[in-house]
Amino acid sequence: MLPVRATAKGTGIKAQNVKEILPLMILMVMVFLMLLFWENELNEDEVGSSIEHLNVDYPQNAIPVRYCNHMILRRIIREPDHTCKKEHVFIHERPQKLNNICTASNKVTCRNHSTILCYQSTITFKMTVCQLTDGTKYPACRYRIAPPTEGFVLITCDELGPVNFQGYVL
Repeated sequence: MLPVRATAKGTGIKAQNVKEILPLMILMVMVFLMLLFWENELNEDEVGSSIEHLNVDYPQNAIPVRYCNHMILRRIIREPDHTCKKEHVFIHERPQKLNNICTASNKVTCRNHSTILCYQSTITFKMTVCQLTDGTKYPACRYRIAPPTEGFVLITCDELGPVNFQGYVL
């Protein structure tokens, strides 16, 4: 039979060694947390700026109630100063159709920027127009859906494809 008391051998970490390692462990945790938050901040700016992320919803989400409120919160859609956008448009077509607009020669002057040229689609696109009804500061924005719309899309392009949604023409 074994004795009830067992004695520990000299293997293991001594309290003195733990005291030496503790500051290093705290520093490692702090660096990890900083990198984690820094990465999330960069990703929000990257993802949030693409036309596909901001304006394309294909296939259209089957949200039965409050479509605009849900999508705008989900995609973090707001003005640069964190105020509510007055109007936002979701396009319910394949992203490839937007890419095709950039290869067309149908250039027009953009509405708000007289020196910038926009590309106008030659076909109509299905879209949902969300109009602000209440709120000024994101995320306390409330929207309503304007009547279902189809219209010609206006976008700016660069050598890689669509850059910004500029508006629509009915």
